[in-house]
Amino acid sequence: QVQLVESGGGLVQPGGSLRLSCAASGFTFSQYGMSWYRQAPGKERELAAAITSAGGGTTYAGSVKGRFTISRDNARNTVYLQMNSLKPEDTAVYYCNAWGPKEYWGQGTQVTVSS
Repeated sequence: QVQLVESGGGLVQPGGSLRLSCAASGFTFSQYGMSWYRQAPGKERELAAAITSAGGGTTYAGSVKGRFTISRDNARNTVYLQMNSLKPEDTAVYYCNAWGPKEYWGQGTQVTVSS
């Protein structure tokens, strides 16, 4: 069955870095664009970053541009989100999303930025 399994979340101090990973299985990964969404407490889920199926195109929310980098490895069926210069307002549950012929979601991983 389809699985998107996120990892790499945790607690980090402001200014620190984390790298999220999302391992995909059960569908043809290379045919899907991939995204990272996030949802902070009391707020709606929002798009943080997205990458096209071949990896040639990326887009970022204005609030993360210049600090976050999305990438993918189609040989490993994995998408990454490198997060640098983290701020307390980046605290959220981060969800992996696959978009293409169908849409799939992961269970999410918690990122907490706090001193």
